[in-house]
Amino acid sequence: MDERQKSLEEGIVESYRQDEDMMILVFAQWCVNHGLDPLELYRQAYPQQGDNERLQRVLDLTVPKEEAGPIPDDTVLGVLSLFGNEDLAFVVSETIAARAKK
Repeated sequence: MDERQKSLEEGIVESYRQDEDMMILVFAQWCVNHGLDPLELYRQAYPQQGDNERLQRVLDLTVPKEEAGPIPDDTVLGVLSLFGNEDLAFVVSETIAARAKK
């Protein structure tokens, strides 16, 4: 593999990582906006995994719900599905359904 190809691949990987961090931020901020604990929802979806370091790191980027713009339910479900987080999307869907029943 030549240096140019390696550089291109590294750029693609970094871009994906940034996009994935944005997905995590959307999820975390949606949780904050609805008074939910993102770490708890994540644990419900992936009980076999330990704490998610990236989620914990991104939590520092969230803002109080009074300062945040609204994040529609469909948006958070869409970004979770886009990145293959179907188990987390399922837990979020259940949370949305429970909220709707109240």
